[in-house]
Amino acid sequence: MVAARLRTMALPAATALLGCAAAGIVLAADPTSDAGFPLPPCPVKWLTGLDCPGCGATRMFYSLLHGDVQQALHFNAAAVAFIPFFLWTWGAWVLGRWRGRRIPTWEQWRWSPLVALVLIAVWSVIRNLPFPPFDALYV
Repeated sequence: MVAARLRTMALPAATALLGCAAAGIVLAADPTSDAGFPLPPCPVKWLTGLDCPGCGATRMFYSLLHGDVQQALHFNAAAVAFIPFFLWTWGAWVLGRWRGRRIPTWEQWRWSPLVALVLIAVWSVIRNLPFPPFDALYV
């Protein structure tokens, strides 16, 4: 029984280790300057010059790892706002695997997909507007 439960926790443990490894890579790379090793650029920004909804997320993650919430919000405020929902989903998944049954999250709410799509679309548009105060969102 205990061995079976521990086997079910192998994947959540692997995702936690992968997250720690990603944090280590981002910390070593320092995407906010040229001091670290280079990370690949956003393909949308590279091809179009526009910020996609995820642009700045690596720099946002780096800033959060250093406790600089204001700078993280500058790089990608939408991603910062999504973090609690991501943690909720991941925590419910881990708990569900531990208990052996699915735990409901915000993703099962009726309007979640539509609301998420609208928020992503609005964020994509407003962060690319070329006039104040929206031009401050461009990274």
